[in-house]
Amino acid sequence: MVILLIVLAIVVVLVLFVISLYNNLVKLRNRIENAWAQIDVQLKRRWDLIPNLVETVKGYASHEKETLEAVIAARNAATSATGPQDQAASENMLTGALRQLFAVSEAYPDLKANQNFLELQEELTSTEGRIAFARQHYNDTVLKYNTAIQTFPAVVLAGPLRFTEREYFEADDESRGTVSVEF
Repeated sequence: MVILLIVLAIVVVLVLFVISLYNNLVKLRNRIENAWAQIDVQLKRRWDLIPNLVETVKGYASHEKETLEAVIAARNAATSATGPQDQAASENMLTGALRQLFAVSEAYPDLKANQNFLELQEELTSTEGRIAFARQHYNDTVLKYNTAIQTFPAVVLAGPLRFTEREYFEADDESRGTVSVEF
């Protein structure tokens, strides 16, 4: 009778352990989804600001058509991207285009003094900070999740329960470089 109780206690502990492990993996997976949603919110805010910024710059720098078109094309590519890798690539392209746009603004003192431009630039700068924070939070969450599904004992359950590794949101080498502007 004692042996039966010991075996039953071990089985109950193992079942509770498996349930706890599964719930932890689900919680981590949901945190990734939430972190991605936070990135998405900030990216949409950025995309909404860009047309206003482009319209403000158009009035002062109408002959900088290529730069403005590049920003618009990059924004359109970013809004249609899906998944972390595709989204990261299109956002890197958009970041580069925006950097060029701000570099062009240096050549137009009237534009730099325009209140609308300054407000939009400040909003965009603030949004870029929020995006950077959201990306960092997402990548931290992906790291915790990927580590959890790759370590013992979770690795035993992760595969059969379809917990798969997630991708990080990474910047490419081009978006990390400096912008050169030629007139």
